[in-house]
Amino acid sequence: MKFQADRTTLIRALAHIQSVAEKRNTIPILANVMLSVEGNLLRLTATDMEIAVVEEVAAEGARDGAVTAPASVLYEIVRKLADGSIVELDHGGGDAPLALRAGRYATSLNVLPVEDFPSMVAGDLPHEFAIPAAVLRGLVDRTRFAISTEETRYYLNGIYFHVARDGDTPKLRAVATDGHRLARVETDLPAGAGDIPGVIIPRKTVAELRKLLDEGAGTVQVSLSETRIQFRVGAVILTSKLIDGTFPEYERVIPKNNDRFLRVNKQAFADAVARVAAISQERSRPVKLAVQTNLLTLSAISGSGDGERRTRRDKCFL
Repeated sequence: MKFQADRTTLIRALAHIQSVAEKRNTIPILANVMLSVEGNLLRLTATDMEIAVVEEVAAEGARDGAVTAPASVLYEIVRKLADGSIVELDHGGGDAPLALRAGRYATSLNVLPVEDFPSMVAGDLPHEFAIPAAVLRGLVDRTRFAISTEETRYYLNGIYFHVARDGDTPKLRAVATDGHRLARVETDLPAGAGDIPGVIIPRKTVAELRKLLDEGAGTVQVSLSETRIQFRVGAVILTSKLIDGTFPEYERVIPKNNDRFLRVNKQAFADAVARVAAISQERSRPVKLAVQTNLLTLSAISGSGDGERRTRRDKCFL
């Protein structure tokens, strides 16, 4: 295998790939990225057996073939090369090292057999739909903060995507909770998503997807089954297993028939919370809200002192 690629193109692809490769895994091959050249197309693949990322980029291929190399090491080498460099990778086959050259710089990397690299086949994904990247990004950003990190309650370690009804209108809803907080966000149901099963997307998959959504793709193609999900974001394909569990009946813990409402300016409220919470040393960083006529008082107390900020309410209905 032998090819040349522009450093900017290669580093962008390696940035997507290397974060998926499992650096501390007891299976050495999972720390590697597979580089496969066919014609003028370079395919990069990484997996930790739970998630797989595949990206195809343009390259000037001189000899077709495939090789695996340490993902993080290759990323760091390419990252430190000068902008505009042309990177050449050459592997003669077998146990021979992978030679890397860029201008006056040259090095070699140890490889592992391509045959040992696991194939994470997506299988049949019967449900498909397209969703604007900005909409999906909003669903993720407004729910992922509430994802649980408690491994014993594994079914809370992700975002629950499912179809729900707002009156007679079906919606695509995202929900996350850690048992203390709950975030629920919904959007118009994309065409073709009406019969999708409810699925729990793992926390790591959510993090990798969120990085891809910053790349500027207009539309994301989503395919899923009851056990796997796949996102196509531009030239990147992210495939992941889903959490095999039942998400709790979250609607039961959301208060209903509230007859008291408080309306405040969003930015003023956020700024006040941030200033007051800064002194709190407790893990949950609690902030106390006290309501008076046309006044909302926020306060927090810690061993190092206390702070208090006030923000005027635009309107209050009590």
